[in-house]
Amino acid sequence: MARIIDNVDGKRKLIKLSSDDIISVVREYQNITYYCQTRAEIRSALADSVIYLPEEM
Repeated sequence: MARIIDNVDGKRKLIKLSSDDIISVVREYQNITYYCQTRAEIRSALADSVIYLPEEM
């Protein structure tokens, strides 16, 4: 499970990913971009998609 770590500066938060989280993101990326041929197509496909990570409670 992903874990959000608050930054002391308050500007950006860090998200700690487990190995399973990374594998999940890579698989989802591969599924979304499977038929894409160019960088522009990849960017467009990713812009139209949402990838969620569960947060540890």
